[in-house]
Parts: sequence; structure tokens; C-alpha cells
Amino acid sequence: MARAGPSRTQRSQRAPQPSQYQSQRPARGSRRAPVEEEEDEDAEDDDDQDMDINGSQARLDDADAQLDRKASDLVRFALFMEQRRTLIRREDINKKVLASNSRSFNSVFERAQKLLKKTFAMELVELQSRNYREQDNVVAGDDLQEARNATGVKKKTAAAGSKTYILRSVLDPVIIEEAARTDERLYEEQIADSQENGDDDDDMPRSYGCIISWSTTDQVGALGVLHVILAIILASGRSMTDLDLRAHLKRLGLASNESISMNTQSTHKSLPIDTYLGQLMKQGYLDRIKLGDTKAAGGKRSRAPAATQTNPDETQAFEWHWGHRSYSEIGEQAIATFIAEFMVERSRDDDAEDDDEDGKAARSRGKGRARAEDGGRDKKLKNVYGAIERAAGGNLSDVK
Repeated sequence: MARAGPSRTQRSQRAPQPSQYQSQRPARGSRRAPVEEEEDEDAEDDDDQDMDINGSQARLDDADAQLDRKASDLVRFALFMEQRRTLIRREDINKKVLASNSRSFNSVFERAQKLLKKTFAMELVELQSRNYREQDNVVAGDDLQEARNATGVKKKTAAAGSKTYILRSVLDPVIIEEAARTDERLYEEQIADSQENGDDDDDMPRSYGCIISWSTTDQVGALGVLHVILAIILASGRSMTDLDLRAHLKRLGLASNESISMNTQSTHKSLPIDTYLGQLMKQGYLDRIKLGDTKAAGGKRSRAPAATQTNPDETQAFEWHWGHRSYSEIGEQAIATFIAEFMVERSRDDDAEDDDEDGKAARSRGKGRARAEDGGRDKKLKNVYGAIERAAGGNLSDVK
């Protein structure tokens, strides 16, 4: 008897099984596909991040290189202005160096300072404003400040900076002093070389026997006149009328119609005294203020004196002060020391002349007096320095 096959109903129930199995395989593949897509997206994100990092680094490198270029431009600009003894103003730096990138002034200035110190042993120094300097000089001492604090009175403080700069050496003063000291052997060699070369022309550089060549640097004669003028003003209470200054200069052989000799570095062989005073004002070494002019007292300088100015009433209406460049480049203490050394050495020379007239008395005193005089020199210097400080009306300031 033949076996009965599966019924039609049973076949209909079993038939879908293969289709169910087949439907499960694509489902497994569909889960693998999103994983691969996520990995591709992660790789693309990593590439984008690398590109962003590289791009940012490139921009930083470019900005850094631009700051270095601007710093080099500022150094060149400062050296050029200092060669002409022209004040360096911040607005000129923004206009001629930074152009439209004036916000980077601090960064460029800091880099330029490092370059100047490392390469040229110089630095940019901001000059003090006149209001701040005068306010500092007017204060009699701690007693006045303590009185203000006790009463609760507050005085408005003037801005210290003037947004004006100069170049100043950072070399130790001892190094500069040694470089300016005359070495006898070097001096003799320089004289011998000049004689062999036939350098008898007055325009040729002179020999000084030191490292610093004064003939090819500053105007030595004019610089000496400047120091004398600063000394006279300082010893006169830090100010002097125009008439009094000219009277002192006349006693020194520098009347208004006289001229100051210049060396070969100058475009002129000589400068009239009025022209030279005007030049010192432009360079910031001197200030000329009109008496009773509140605007000038607030920080504005008067115009340079004209060479034809001869009206006594007009000259009497002005007074001379130190300029802010003198305070930052020379200093009151250095000028006071210059005066004291000059006066003490001059008194010693007078004593030596008296001893030469009476040779026997000089020999009888022997070396003991010489040692005593050397010991008394320091005391004399100290006394003269103190007298100058009292004449100036207060404590003398160093370079600022």
C-alpha cells in the first residue's frame, strides 16, 4: 500500500521556511554596512582635523613671521631716526612701520627690543611727559604725600609716558668709560700712522688713542656746549630766562653772533648759536617755555628761536628748561658730577701753579701732602655735589 505523501496543507506550511532563511542573510549584511560607513566617516573626520591643525599652524607661522618682519622694520626705522637725533613718536611707528596693523604694536615692540639689545646693545626708551616730570619734582618729599593721605586729598596723577621714544645704549657705564679712555701706546701708533699716510688735512679724523672714534661719531664741540648749558640751567634751579642764559654764554665767548664749529660728519662747518639752540629743542634736549603761558607749561614747547631775534623784551619773556631727552639720556646726577669734577680739578690746578712758583715749599711738603690731597679730593667732590643739589632745589635724578 502506497504511503500517502504530505498533504497540501503541510506543504504550504513548510514552503516559507527557505524564504525566511534567505530573508535573514540580507539582514546580517545590512548591519555590517553601517559599521563600514561609520569607519569611513571617522577617517574623513580625522583628515579634516589634520587639515585644520596644519592650516592653523601655517597661519600661526605666517603671523609670527610677519611680526618678525615688522620688528626688523621698526629696528631700521629707529636706527635711522636716531642717526638724525630725531624723536621717535608712536604715531610715526604706527604709520610708517605697522600701517593698518597698529594693534600689534606691543608684540612688535617687544621683538624689536630683543633684536636691538642682542645686535646693537641698544634699547628703545619712552620719554617721560613734562607734566609727570614736573609733578615729580614739585613734590617736596614724603611729608607732603603723607599729609595728602592723612587729609584724604587725592591729586590727579599725570600720565608718565609721552608716547615718544629714543634709542639708548645698554652697555655698562664702566665699559663705555674704558672705551673712551686714552691709551698712550695706541695714541702713538695712531699718530705714526697718520704721519705716514700724510693725513694733515683738518677734515681728516683725529687720533684720540681710544676705542671710540670721536671724530666720526657725535659732534664733540657741540656736545660740550650742550653739557655746559645743561649745567648752567641745573645750577640755576632747573630753569633760566633766555636773557640770563645768553649772558652766561656771552661770558664763555658764545655771543648770539658767534658760531659753533662742527666736524666732517655735519653738512655745515659751523652753526650759529641761535640755530644750534633751535636744533637742541627739536632733538628734545632743551625746552623753551614762554613765561605765563599755561599751555606751554602743560607740555607744549615754543618755537625755535630765530637767528635774527634781538629784542631784549622778547628774550626776557622766555625761560629754558631741560628737555625730556636730557633726562633720559644724560641725567641730572651725571651733570652734577661733571660740574663737581671740573671745579675740583680746576682748584687743584690752581694750587699746582702756586706750588710751581715756590718750588722749595713744594718739595718740602713731599709726598705726604699729595696723599692728603688725594684723600681730600673725594670730600671736596661730595661737598660741591651737595651744593649743586641744593642749588637745583631738590634731589637730583638719574637717567629715567
